[in-house]
Amino acid sequence: MQITYSNRLDDLSASQLDGFFVGWQSHPNREMHLEILRRSYAIWLALDGGQCVGFVNSLSDGLFYAFIPLLEVLPDYQGCGIGTELIERMVKTLDKLYAVDIVCDESIAGFYKRLEFSQCVGRVKRNYGRQELRV
Repeated sequence: MQITYSNRLDDLSASQLDGFFVGWQSHPNREMHLEILRRSYAIWLALDGGQCVGFVNSLSDGLFYAFIPLLEVLPDYQGCGIGTELIERMVKTLDKLYAVDIVCDESIAGFYKRLEFSQCVGRVKRNYGRQELRV
């Protein structure tokens, strides 16, 4: 396994985005996944050869605030430090901003605590009832 990291989408295609969103009730298809990355403020990819094995994205006003909505690592690559590396690279990319927020499930809150993210109270609304997610 030779993992490389990139913050560029130039050579990434939808076919390189298989296997993400494991366990999600509904999730984007590969084409929508690629479009999400394209529309993000910043992204980092973990690549093993020609396959994307992990990614993180952020949304931001570019001045004051950013939100990290997605961090995903393929199941076979979890536990290898890829998620940590992706978050550390994203935090460095966003280090000039006042605030960077992440919302996560309780089961992975400890991961972000180790990376020095503080706990806070928040609320989310999910539209799980949608039949299909589209670009």
